[in-house]
Amino acid sequence: MPPKAKFTREEIIQAALQIVRSQGFSALTARALGEQLGSSPRPIFTIFENMEEVQQAVIAAAKSVYKEYIDKGLSEAIPFKGVGKQYISFSMQEPKLFQLLFMHEQVNIPDIQGVLPMIDESYQRIVQSIQESYHLDEVLSIKLYQHLWIYTHGIATLCATKMCRFTSEDINQMISELFMSLIKQMKVGNVND
Repeated sequence: MPPKAKFTREEIIQAALQIVRSQGFSALTARALGEQLGSSPRPIFTIFENMEEVQQAVIAAAKSVYKEYIDKGLSEAIPFKGVGKQYISFSMQEPKLFQLLFMHEQVNIPDIQGVLPMIDESYQRIVQSIQESYHLDEVLSIKLYQHLWIYTHGIATLCATKMCRFTSEDINQMISELFMSLIKQMKVGNVND
């Protein structure tokens, strides 16, 4: 008969997520997780096969936290702008989770067409919000999303690594200026000039 689990799967995941939030993904070890739970590492392995399984569960939990930010952005009056602001907000409020999800090397390096669908489970919803809000076709909506993601990712990376500080007003103005410039180009058809 297997030993009775001392902790639930969710308790272990939340403890692991706390380690990653405060110290980064590389700090997530069996020993550190046991200490976070106030135990030896042994009870972890009554629920999980190995640390790789724990790490995958933590990545899934980090994606869920990120999705909450994106859902909040999509519910704003201007959904696409809300997504950009929430992406940056996530990097500021959860810098270690942002680094885990968006600042690591890819095994197979995607091109610009493939990176957003690969890293963001909300990709289709975001593209659809652009199409609906700005009456752009799918091709132009994706192009707009790519341009603004590159820009907001730059700001978010600066925030997550504490290289630079931005106020909400700075972010709002910067995103608005770039967006207006891009949408103007797209609406008059000069996007490839």
